[in-house]
Amino acid sequence: MDLHNSHNIHRCIAEGIGTFWLTFAGCGSAVIAAAFPDVGIGLLGVSLAFGLTVLTMAYAIGHISGCHLNPAVTVGLAAGGRFPKQDILPYVISQIIGAVIAAAALYAIATGSPTFDVAKGFAANGYGAHSPGHYSMVSGFVAEVVLTMMFLFIIMGATHGKAPVGFAPIAIGLGLTLIHLVGIPITNTSVNPARSTGPALFAGGWALGQLWLFWIAPLIGGALGGILYRWLSEEPSAQVTGVAPAAPAE
Repeated sequence: MDLHNSHNIHRCIAEGIGTFWLTFAGCGSAVIAAAFPDVGIGLLGVSLAFGLTVLTMAYAIGHISGCHLNPAVTVGLAAGGRFPKQDILPYVISQIIGAVIAAAALYAIATGSPTFDVAKGFAANGYGAHSPGHYSMVSGFVAEVVLTMMFLFIIMGATHGKAPVGFAPIAIGLGLTLIHLVGIPITNTSVNPARSTGPALFAGGWALGQLWLFWIAPLIGGALGGILYRWLSEEPSAQVTGVAPAAPAE
Protein backbone atom coordinates (compact mmCIF):
# COMPACT_ATOMS: atom_id res chain seq x y z
CA MET A 1 0.00 0.00 0.00
CA ASP A 2 1.31 3.42 -0.98
CA LEU A 3 0.61 5.63 2.03
CA HIS A 4 1.60 8.68 -0.03
CA ASN A 5 -1.70 8.15 -1.83
CA SER A 6 -4.43 10.10 0.00
CA HIS A 7 -7.05 7.47 -0.82
CA ASN A 8 -4.98 4.80 0.94
CA ILE A 9 -4.50 7.05 3.97
CA HIS A 10 -8.26 7.55 4.10
CA ARG A 11 -8.77 3.78 3.97
CA CYS A 12 -6.47 3.26 6.95
CA ILE A 13 -8.06 6.08 8.94
CA ALA A 14 -11.50 4.62 8.19
CA GLU A 15 -10.33 1.24 9.50
CA GLY A 16 -9.03 2.89 12.67
CA ILE A 17 -12.29 4.75 13.26
CA GLY A 18 -14.39 1.67 12.54
CA THR A 19 -12.35 -0.53 14.89
CA PHE A 20 -12.56 2.21 17.52
CA TRP A 21 -16.35 2.06 17.29
CA LEU A 22 -16.46 -1.74 17.43
CA THR A 23 -14.23 -1.86 20.51
CA PHE A 24 -15.68 1.15 22.29
CA ALA A 25 -19.35 0.32 21.79
CA GLY A 26 -19.04 -3.47 21.87
CA CYS A 27 -16.75 -3.72 24.89
CA GLY A 28 -18.46 -0.69 26.41
CA SER A 29 -21.77 -2.52 26.39
CA ALA A 30 -20.11 -5.32 28.37
CA VAL A 31 -18.22 -3.08 30.82
CA ILE A 32 -20.90 -0.46 31.43
CA ALA A 33 -24.32 -1.85 30.53
CA ALA A 34 -24.30 -5.66 30.75
CA ALA A 35 -24.88 -5.93 34.50
CA PHE A 36 -26.30 -2.48 35.24
CA PRO A 37 -28.61 -2.85 38.25
CA ASP A 38 -32.13 -4.03 37.40
CA VAL A 39 -32.00 -3.09 33.70
CA GLY A 40 -28.70 -4.61 32.51
CA ILE A 41 -28.63 -5.72 28.88
CA GLY A 42 -26.99 -9.09 29.61
CA LEU A 43 -25.47 -11.53 27.12
CA LEU A 44 -28.09 -10.88 24.45
CA GLY A 45 -27.60 -7.13 24.64
CA VAL A 46 -23.82 -7.35 24.40
CA SER A 47 -24.13 -9.71 21.43
CA LEU A 48 -26.43 -7.27 19.67
CA ALA A 49 -24.13 -4.37 20.47
CA PHE A 50 -21.17 -6.02 18.74
CA GLY A 51 -23.32 -6.90 15.74
CA LEU A 52 -24.67 -3.37 15.51
CA THR A 53 -21.20 -1.84 15.56
CA VAL A 54 -20.28 -3.79 12.44
CA LEU A 55 -23.62 -3.18 10.75
CA THR A 56 -23.49 0.59 11.29
CA MET A 57 -19.84 0.92 10.31
CA ALA A 58 -20.28 -1.26 7.22
CA TYR A 59 -22.78 1.27 5.90
CA ALA A 60 -20.64 4.21 7.07
CA ILE A 61 -17.19 3.19 5.80
CA GLY A 62 -17.68 0.09 3.67
CA HIS A 63 -17.34 2.19 0.52
CA ILE A 64 -14.09 3.70 1.83
CA SER A 65 -12.10 0.77 3.21
CA GLY A 66 -14.28 -2.33 2.87
CA CYS A 67 -14.91 -2.16 6.65
CA HIS A 68 -12.75 -5.02 7.92
CA LEU A 69 -12.30 -3.75 11.53
CA ASN A 70 -10.44 -6.94 12.35
CA PRO A 71 -6.98 -8.37 11.50
CA ALA A 72 -8.52 -11.83 11.10
CA VAL A 73 -10.96 -10.48 8.51
CA THR A 74 -8.17 -8.73 6.63
CA VAL A 75 -6.02 -11.88 6.60
CA GLY A 76 -9.01 -14.06 5.72
CA LEU A 77 -10.05 -11.87 2.80
CA ALA A 78 -6.46 -11.91 1.52
CA ALA A 79 -6.37 -15.72 1.84
CA GLY A 80 -9.63 -15.84 -0.09
CA GLY A 81 -8.24 -13.71 -2.90
CA ARG A 82 -10.43 -10.73 -2.07
CA PHE A 83 -7.86 -8.32 -0.63
CA PRO A 84 -4.32 -7.34 -1.72
CA LYS A 85 -1.70 -9.01 0.46
CA GLN A 86 0.53 -5.94 0.42
CA ASP A 87 -2.22 -3.96 2.17
CA ILE A 88 -2.55 -6.34 5.15
CA LEU A 89 -0.02 -4.66 7.45
CA PRO A 90 -1.30 -1.06 7.12
CA TYR A 91 -4.86 -2.25 7.78
CA VAL A 92 -3.85 -4.33 10.81
CA ILE A 93 -1.82 -1.50 12.34
CA SER A 94 -4.74 0.90 11.85
CA GLN A 95 -7.15 -1.56 13.46
CA ILE A 96 -4.91 -2.06 16.50
CA ILE A 97 -4.48 1.69 16.97
CA GLY A 98 -8.24 2.20 16.80
CA ALA A 99 -8.88 -0.57 19.33
CA VAL A 100 -6.28 0.72 21.79
CA ILE A 101 -7.62 4.28 21.63
CA ALA A 102 -11.14 2.92 22.17
CA ALA A 103 -10.03 0.92 25.21
CA ALA A 104 -8.32 4.02 26.63
CA ALA A 105 -11.48 6.10 26.17
CA LEU A 106 -13.62 3.37 27.71
CA TYR A 107 -11.22 3.03 30.64
CA ALA A 108 -11.34 6.80 31.25
CA ILE A 109 -15.15 6.65 31.39
CA ALA A 110 -15.42 3.45 33.43
CA THR A 111 -13.03 4.65 36.14
CA GLY A 112 -15.47 7.46 36.85
CA SER A 113 -17.73 4.94 38.61
CA PRO A 114 -16.93 3.99 42.22
CA THR A 115 -18.01 0.41 41.47
CA PHE A 116 -15.62 -0.11 38.55
CA ASP A 117 -12.97 -2.77 39.08
CA VAL A 118 -10.53 -3.47 36.25
CA ALA A 119 -9.68 -6.77 37.95
CA LYS A 120 -13.10 -8.05 36.83
CA GLY A 121 -11.65 -8.29 33.34
CA PHE A 122 -12.55 -5.08 31.47
CA ALA A 123 -14.20 -7.16 28.69
CA ALA A 124 -10.90 -8.96 28.05
CA ASN A 125 -10.92 -12.42 26.51
CA GLY A 126 -9.77 -15.45 28.47
CA TYR A 127 -9.81 -19.19 28.97
CA GLY A 128 -9.63 -21.49 31.99
CA ALA A 129 -10.26 -19.54 35.19
CA HIS A 130 -10.78 -16.39 33.10
CA SER A 131 -13.41 -17.88 30.80
CA PRO A 132 -16.96 -16.81 31.80
CA GLY A 133 -17.92 -20.50 31.76
CA HIS A 134 -14.46 -21.76 32.85
CA TYR A 135 -13.86 -23.45 29.50
CA SER A 136 -10.41 -24.90 28.90
CA MET A 137 -7.70 -23.47 26.64
CA VAL A 138 -8.44 -26.18 24.04
CA SER A 139 -12.15 -25.37 24.08
CA GLY A 140 -11.39 -21.69 23.69
CA PHE A 141 -8.97 -22.30 20.84
CA VAL A 142 -11.38 -24.53 18.90
CA ALA A 143 -14.26 -22.12 19.45
CA GLU A 144 -12.28 -19.11 18.25
CA VAL A 145 -11.04 -20.94 15.15
CA VAL A 146 -14.49 -22.23 14.20
CA LEU A 147 -16.36 -18.99 14.95
CA THR A 148 -13.86 -16.85 13.03
CA MET A 149 -13.85 -19.29 10.13
CA MET A 150 -17.63 -19.04 9.84
CA PHE A 151 -17.51 -15.26 10.20
CA LEU A 152 -15.21 -15.08 7.17
CA PHE A 153 -17.43 -17.52 5.31
CA ILE A 154 -20.38 -15.17 5.90
CA ILE A 155 -18.38 -12.09 4.88
CA MET A 156 -17.05 -13.72 1.70
CA GLY A 157 -20.54 -14.79 0.70
CA ALA A 158 -22.36 -11.60 1.65
CA THR A 159 -19.90 -9.43 -0.30
CA HIS A 160 -19.74 -11.71 -3.34
CA GLY A 161 -20.55 -10.06 -6.65
CA LYS A 162 -23.67 -12.20 -7.05
CA ALA A 163 -25.03 -11.63 -3.53
CA PRO A 164 -28.07 -9.34 -3.08
CA VAL A 165 -26.82 -5.76 -3.32
CA GLY A 166 -26.93 -3.60 -0.20
CA PHE A 167 -27.65 -6.34 2.31
CA ALA A 168 -24.11 -7.43 3.20
CA PRO A 169 -23.89 -5.27 6.38
CA ILE A 170 -27.08 -6.83 7.74
CA ALA A 171 -25.88 -10.41 7.17
CA ILE A 172 -22.43 -9.67 8.59
CA GLY A 173 -23.78 -7.77 11.61
CA LEU A 174 -26.28 -10.50 12.45
CA GLY A 175 -23.55 -13.10 11.90
CA LEU A 176 -21.36 -11.39 14.50
CA THR A 177 -24.33 -11.20 16.87
CA LEU A 178 -24.86 -14.96 16.55
CA ILE A 179 -21.14 -15.58 17.05
CA HIS A 180 -21.24 -13.65 20.34
CA LEU A 181 -24.32 -15.52 21.53
CA VAL A 182 -22.31 -18.72 21.20
CA GLY A 183 -18.87 -17.47 22.17
CA ILE A 184 -19.35 -15.16 25.17
CA PRO A 185 -19.67 -18.02 27.70
CA ILE A 186 -16.55 -19.69 26.26
CA THR A 187 -13.98 -16.90 25.84
CA ASN A 188 -15.98 -13.66 26.13
CA THR A 189 -15.77 -13.84 22.30
CA SER A 190 -12.83 -12.43 20.44
CA VAL A 191 -12.77 -13.50 16.76
CA ASN A 192 -10.86 -10.22 16.48
CA PRO A 193 -7.24 -9.80 17.65
CA ALA A 194 -7.47 -5.98 17.66
CA ARG A 195 -10.60 -6.00 19.85
CA SER A 196 -8.79 -8.37 22.22
CA THR A 197 -5.59 -6.33 22.36
CA GLY A 198 -7.16 -3.01 23.41
CA PRO A 199 -8.85 -4.20 26.63
CA ALA A 200 -5.97 -6.60 27.47
CA LEU A 201 -3.52 -3.71 27.64
CA PHE A 202 -5.60 -2.12 30.41
CA ALA A 203 -6.63 -5.32 32.20
CA GLY A 204 -2.96 -6.43 32.23
CA GLY A 205 -1.78 -9.57 34.03
CA TRP A 206 -3.64 -12.68 32.94
CA ALA A 207 -5.31 -10.88 30.01
CA LEU A 208 -1.94 -10.10 28.43
CA GLY A 209 -0.69 -13.59 29.27
CA GLN A 210 -3.57 -15.20 27.40
CA LEU A 211 -3.69 -12.71 24.52
CA TRP A 212 -1.64 -15.02 22.27
CA LEU A 213 -4.61 -17.35 21.81
CA PHE A 214 -6.81 -14.48 20.65
CA TRP A 215 -4.34 -13.64 17.93
CA ILE A 216 -3.41 -17.11 16.72
CA ALA A 217 -6.85 -18.78 16.74
CA PRO A 218 -8.76 -15.98 14.92
CA LEU A 219 -6.01 -15.59 12.31
CA ILE A 220 -6.09 -19.33 11.61
CA GLY A 221 -9.88 -19.34 11.50
CA GLY A 222 -10.00 -16.29 9.25
CA ALA A 223 -7.56 -17.81 6.76
CA LEU A 224 -9.48 -21.11 6.74
CA GLY A 225 -12.78 -19.35 6.14
CA GLY A 226 -11.37 -17.32 3.26
CA ILE A 227 -9.74 -20.33 1.64
CA LEU A 228 -12.84 -22.51 2.08
CA TYR A 229 -15.16 -19.99 0.44
CA ARG A 230 -12.70 -19.36 -2.37
CA TRP A 231 -12.64 -23.10 -3.07
CA LEU A 232 -16.43 -23.38 -2.87
CA SER A 233 -17.13 -20.39 -5.14
CA GLU A 234 -14.37 -19.93 -7.68
CA GLU A 235 -16.20 -17.30 -9.72
CA PRO A 236 -14.54 -13.87 -9.70
CA SER A 237 -16.02 -11.32 -7.30
CA ALA A 238 -15.23 -7.82 -6.11
CA GLN A 239 -12.31 -6.93 -3.88
CA VAL A 240 -13.33 -5.84 -0.37
CA THR A 241 -11.21 -2.70 -0.31
CA GLY A 242 -13.63 0.19 -0.63
CA VAL A 243 -14.18 2.07 -3.88
CA ALA A 244 -11.27 4.07 -5.28
CA PRO A 245 -12.15 7.57 -6.45
CA ALA A 246 -12.77 7.88 -10.16
CA ALA A 247 -10.02 9.36 -12.26
CA PRO A 248 -10.73 12.90 -13.44
CA ALA A 249 -11.98 13.23 -16.99
CA GLU A 250 -9.37 14.12 -19.57
